[in-house]
Amino acid sequence: MAHQQTTSELGELIPGPTATLIHDEWYPALRTEVLRPRKMTKVVLLDIPMVIGRKESGEVFAMRDNCPHRGIPLSAGWFDGQQVRCRYHGWEFEPCSGQCTQIPSLTSRDTLDPKKIYATAFPCVERDGHAWVYVPSPGMGRVVDAAKLKPVPELVKFGGRYRFAHLEAFLPLNIDHGIVGLMDPAHGPFVHQAWWWRTETSIREKTKRFEPIPEGFRMSAHAPSGNSAPYKLLGVYGHPVETTIDFVLPNRRTEQIRCGDKWFSSLTTVTPVTSSTCRIDVIAAWNVFYRVPFVVPVAKYFGRMFVAQDVRTMIEQGEGLKQNPGLMLIDDADKPAKWYFGLKQARLEGSGRHPLDGPVELRWRS
Repeated sequence: MAHQQTTSELGELIPGPTATLIHDEWYPALRTEVLRPRKMTKVVLLDIPMVIGRKESGEVFAMRDNCPHRGIPLSAGWFDGQQVRCRYHGWEFEPCSGQCTQIPSLTSRDTLDPKKIYATAFPCVERDGHAWVYVPSPGMGRVVDAAKLKPVPELVKFGGRYRFAHLEAFLPLNIDHGIVGLMDPAHGPFVHQAWWWRTETSIREKTKRFEPIPEGFRMSAHAPSGNSAPYKLLGVYGHPVETTIDFVLPNRRTEQIRCGDKWFSSLTTVTPVTSSTCRIDVIAAWNVFYRVPFVVPVAKYFGRMFVAQDVRTMIEQGEGLKQNPGLMLIDDADKPAKWYFGLKQARLEGSGRHPLDGPVELRWRS
């Protein structure tokens, strides 16, 4: 039997205006640490009900949570570590391919070949502790050759010895509002007021250089903000600190911070759960303060506080968005949001047009 993935401790998901979803992409479905032997876990991804599991061979799989026979959820059935069996009529499926392997009701007189029947299965790969699922466009049919798909996203690491952490939270907003919030450079002194991060009185003018990259944009390598306490800590190593931040469709923000041979790398994704809700995941690896005791729990403690501030703000934003008010984007602080919408529109139209013609400098206060 399946067990339900847990929700955020910060409250229920609040519906908001819907946004167009981008298909034909890899999305993180859940952390594989929650998978149990011979169990399936239910998730929803891009409005699609799915079951995720791990075969005894170690492979992870993702199937639509419906039997192709009568539509009953496969999560109501059984998984023996190799085959998924429907509770209604006992049809069995190989979960990675979705191929039906047995229909118990068939007799020796029947000519139907069960192996020509497929339940919907999605390409599924484990990376950095996530089960990444490739979600094709509706009506595209079964993905036959997963080797031809674009590479599965992976956290960049600059060495073999590092610490690792993960944080997640469910957001009460659609994917567009979630991503715009992710890249917003001006909310820090207000949403994240704290002695260990920054305060309203620490606001200063900043100039950052951006450049286009395929299906995204890059904040070029630069010295990080001097009014953020965590960056100041890296000064103990006595080397210049440099950070690079990328955003790439459909939902990925990466950041690499280098300080001599010390480094920090993060991958943040905003994943559409439904048309009006999403989930933020942050995975990070680092070798800074590698030998400091309890560095991982301390980092996760402050990280949870940081993410919780965003979630609380977005819950409040979700309340306001229920009335579908008029919204605005301003220059220069909201330019990255405008680029995101331009990139998304180009993807949906298939035009290949990029909203950035070349490098550009933006200025704002934060």
